[in-house]
Amino acid sequence: MKKLISQQKITTCLWFDTQAAEAVDYYLRIFKDAQKGIVTYYGKEDIDIHGMPEGTELTIAFTLEGQSFLAMNGGPHFQFTPAISLVVNCDTQEEIDYYWQHLIQGGDEKAQMCGWLKDKYGLSWQIVPTILPELLQDPDETKSGKVMQAIHKMKKLDIAALQAAYHQ
Repeated sequence: MKKLISQQKITTCLWFDTQAAEAVDYYLRIFKDAQKGIVTYYGKEDIDIHGMPEGTELTIAFTLEGQSFLAMNGGPHFQFTPAISLVVNCDTQEEIDYYWQHLIQGGDEKAQMCGWLKDKYGLSWQIVPTILPELLQDPDETKSGKVMQAIHKMKKLDIAALQAAYHQ
């Protein structure tokens, strides 16, 4: 029997209508440190409640960059909202560009702002440079304010432009 990838205490569960397997495979292709774990399936029991065909994936455990997730095919009852997002911390502009380019494919173009995007499954992501907290926590409120103003004008965050705003 395949073991769970992680025994972390808290795992994020992502509720999909019927696209859990497709979404997991998509995320596994994007993230370099990614692994699929246990897959459970719907049986014939309680089909009148869940409505899923027998053999449909119920849950898929997976990890992205050491973080455990559980994808679930739960039906159309719930949808993702930007109130919950996954943050990808990036050291370089190349990383920001990579994740942005891959996660936005087929996503909601209108939902892009301030480093946030919505992927083709409706899941919200924040693609953030690791230098950002340092720029925003400067005791000189003028510097941090200029960085925040720059962020509000961006869709995908640009490290060089953020640093330029900071040094103005």
